[in-house]
Amino acid sequence: MSVKSKKVVLRKSVFIVAALLCLCPFIQAPVALLTGFILSFTIGHPFPNFNKKAVKYLLQASVVGLGFGLNIYEAAEVGKEGVVFTVISIFTTIFVGLFLGKILSTPKKTSILISTGTAICGGSAIAAMTPVIDANENETSVSLGIIFVLNSLALFIFPVIGELLNMTQEQFGFWSAIAIHDTSSVVGAAQKYGDEALKIATTVKLERALWIIPVSLITAFYYKKNGNKIAIPYFIFLYVLAMVINTFVPNIESISAVIVYIAKRGLTLTLFLIGAGLSKEALKAIGIKPLIQGILLWVFISVLSLIAILYIK
Repeated sequence: MSVKSKKVVLRKSVFIVAALLCLCPFIQAPVALLTGFILSFTIGHPFPNFNKKAVKYLLQASVVGLGFGLNIYEAAEVGKEGVVFTVISIFTTIFVGLFLGKILSTPKKTSILISTGTAICGGSAIAAMTPVIDANENETSVSLGIIFVLNSLALFIFPVIGELLNMTQEQFGFWSAIAIHDTSSVVGAAQKYGDEALKIATTVKLERALWIIPVSLITAFYYKKNGNKIAIPYFIFLYVLAMVINTFVPNIESISAVIVYIAKRGLTLTLFLIGAGLSKEALKAIGIKPLIQGILLWVFISVLSLIAILYIK
């Protein structure tokens, strides 16, 4: 075996071992994400073509699994409480984001992607909006890069702020669902904070994610791109089905507990893969104006929603 082949085998072995370690109960979500980062910038990702699909399906499966830890009646109550926050925060964030983009002279389509990604569900919203506004690869990658970096920071920062402010599980669950972009980081941060925060954050975030449908339709009408397909997050309906099963199927508690445990470990592995997927090229592609827009918009919605939640709840 040549030296080059040995290096490839070693890289793959290190990556696989690190991924398997993320399935262990003593590895928390932020540590998994950081480990992925380190491997990405040291040995690189040995399975780049596999990563994107793995993240997508593993995240969806993990979220559905978490549904087995919820009661449908409790989830409905949480969703009812969160709907006002959801509507106000989504449209306020999009409006402020587009306003900031105009002031900073951010390219229009990039500005739309950053605004909707921050307002709704991060990378999933950007992926859904890209064909609607006919954004090119560079506009999409820049927007995804910004959202990804801020998501990663939120995973570390939010639980610390929550502890410093002595936030309740309910307060933190609502706050993380509103102010953190991607579902993966929302669930990761809430999981670190506590089980009750995790239940609330997951339910409210998935409720928010459904808003990509009306927002995409409105945008499509504006851009007159009615022939484009909108990416509907169908897995959310499986999440609801999981809650229904957990609520009405008798003697399922022990099985549900196992499924929820596996789902939490799956989420930790997902965050490892997300960290490993961040390349140097993606960071270099981020321009200063879109980055400033993304940071300002994120700080705006984070602070505003925090004040509202602390005051109301």
